Amino acid sequence: MLRAAASETRSTEIKPDRTFVTATDRAIELRLRERIADRFPQHGIWGEEFGREQPGADWQWILDPIDGTAQFIAGIPVYATLIALARGGVPVLGVMDFPAIGERWIGCEGHATTCNGTPCRTSGTLTLGNAITSTSSPDFYVEAERPVLEALRQTTRWRIYGGAALSYGRLAAGRTDLACDSSFQVYDFAPFRPIIEGAGGVVTDWEGRGLSLGSGSRVLAAATPELHGEALLLLGKSQRI
Repeated sequence: MLRAAASETRSTEIKPDRTFVTATDRAIELRLRERIADRFPQHGIWGEEFGREQPGADWQWILDPIDGTAQFIAGIPVYATLIALARGGVPVLGVMDFPAIGERWIGCEGHATTCNGTPCRTSGTLTLGNAITSTSSPDFYVEAERPVLEALRQTTRWRIYGGAALSYGRLAAGRTDLACDSSFQVYDFAPFRPIIEGAGGVVTDWEGRGLSLGSGSRVLAAATPELHGEALLLLGKSQRI
């Protein structure tokens, strides 16, 4: 559906949080909700465009019909549909589908993460000085968080901006080493935990807590526990400046 609708972006609106939404966003989420409700009527659903259904259910589907709507509108092919399934508030299944480039990551607790059916692994990078890092946009950092962005810029080997969720897929595939973001919502990051962990990496909030449906807006993912630990220390020091 997303591939077929890639050129249908004229009906664009601005939401109260100043982000974009298109008719395609809404159509995809409605279709996903219909299919989930038909197959799993006892499960809850939490979607970006239409909110929550059955929020007390133990199993919860988290939906972002188009992650990177601005990129979708601009024709930059990093937009994706993100789907996660959580049990007891912890994501155990994650799917990131990128129709413009024909790539799909699937992560499931207890199983190896795959990209287009082939298992993938993180890079194994151990230190910040050797790390290629990504962040979705410097604009997502509030003023108090800017020292974190600057510290990463000064410390890491190289920085990549604007990749949205694709940066986390590339990290799982061993192409990048570290990803740091702020101002996320739960549907922006819910698939990351099973996908990154299933590829051998680590993903938490900025305090080192595992991602859950109750996590805040800040995400840190790394190829190895050693790299993640070094990055956490840097973030902690930067926020105290």
